[in-house]
Amino acid sequence: MPITKSAIKQMRVSVKRQRANKSYSSKSKSAVTKAENLLFSGEVEKGQTAVTSAISVLDRAAEKGIIHPNNAARRKSRLMKKLNAAKKPPTA
Repeated sequence: MPITKSAIKQMRVSVKRQRANKSYSSKSKSAVTKAENLLFSGEVEKGQTAVTSAISVLDRAAEKGIIHPNNAARRKSRLMKKLNAAKKPPTA
């Protein structure tokens, strides 16, 4: 446990930031999962709108410093790959 005044305050600040960041992190994970589930179920139109909103959430999280920008880019890239694969008609 922290002993000095500054360490105690830093711990309070850290916990406060952790709570705020958790909501953004959770939103981004939920948005990505929702988009993936729609794409895998075959609902490409709804999936496309979900992918767009997921990309927006990921960008916001990266902008606020909650996740690293490269992490957001990687997740967006994977989502776009899945979207493009779902759009492509199956070959017989």
